[in-house]
Amino acid sequence: MSITVNIYYTGENGNARKFAEEMIQSGTVDKIRNENGNLRYEYFQPLDDPETVLLIDQWTSQGAIDVHHASPMMQTITELREKYGLKMKVERYISDEDGIPDKDTKFIVK
Repeated sequence: MSITVNIYYTGENGNARKFAEEMIQSGTVDKIRNENGNLRYEYFQPLDDPETVLLIDQWTSQGAIDVHHASPMMQTITELREKYGLKMKVERYISDEDGIPDKDTKFIVK
């Protein structure tokens, strides 16, 4: 099982993108990616919404998320969110232990 959290950061005047860029340039993203239990930490920008950035954040377990949330990096993230005046929408998904059903794989081009 893994847990994926999609966080939509929304701001004004390109602030969501500036936030993501500072997270990357400051080395915070690399530190998070190197935390025990982190499987994925990537930013994306919707084509139809330049004021939003999507973070896909995936962890091996709730315990790994809890350790991350208790880390000093959360203070850095919080300060940067406040600096850029961002709002958040969060979605959370738990992986399907069985994976993709065979009948659905015919729709996937590799």
